[in-house]
Amino acid sequence: MATALSGRTALVTGGNSGIGRATAVALAARGATVVIAGRDAERGERAVRQIEQAGGSAYFVAVDLDGERSARELAATAERLAGPIDILVNSAGIFPFGPTEKMTGEQFEQVYALNVKVPYFLVAELAPRMAERGHGAIVNVTTMVAEFGLAGMGLYGSSKAAIGLLTRSWAAEFGPSGVRVNAVSPGPTRTEGTAVLGESLGNLAAAAPAGRAAAPEEIAAAIVFLAGDEASFVHGAVVPVDGGRTAV
Repeated sequence: MATALSGRTALVTGGNSGIGRATAVALAARGATVVIAGRDAERGERAVRQIEQAGGSAYFVAVDLDGERSARELAATAERLAGPIDILVNSAGIFPFGPTEKMTGEQFEQVYALNVKVPYFLVAELAPRMAERGHGAIVNVTTMVAEFGLAGMGLYGSSKAAIGLLTRSWAAEFGPSGVRVNAVSPGPTRTEGTAVLGESLGNLAAAAPAGRAAAPEEIAAAIVFLAGDEASFVHGAVVPVDGGRTAV
């Protein structure tokens, strides 16, 4: 097992499926102890077993992330389980698509609670403690549709556009204390969550130079890079991993 991240502890939200799980597995493979946070206990325990069977170390925290309180409680629980958090990956998110007039107030609140409030207050809890120790890495997961307009994706895209701005603001705020904050902006990716999109996912992916959807592991590779020492001079970047869609 590679050990580039040995001795470090990572918290991955949404780590029981999709991009989050692929990221948790990859971080553990590089030696990090990983705390996986998610709603589905069965998937979470399965992810922990996968990591442990490969020789890694992981914990699962069953949590319904829905705003400030849940974020602060998760931060405290993760540190009780595994010690100080060195790496935070904000991967959990929801992505309802549809016409603006069809979105309800409840959907609006749910999207912003999970996609914006949870990362905000996890950073509020964990980044100052990272700064006190003089090191840390935070990687946020956004989306390519935060970078350009696409019909039916305004609610989701706007929530992730907020995360792009927060990434740059947090880099300015915490970077001088040794905490690097960056983001990855994925394109269409085949996960459990996007399976419901059916052919529309492939159609969306076909517009990019790569001409296909990504595997979760391809997005995770960029996240793990930004979390590690190889990216020591990267601050405030939003890295597109979208098959070239935002380049054309």
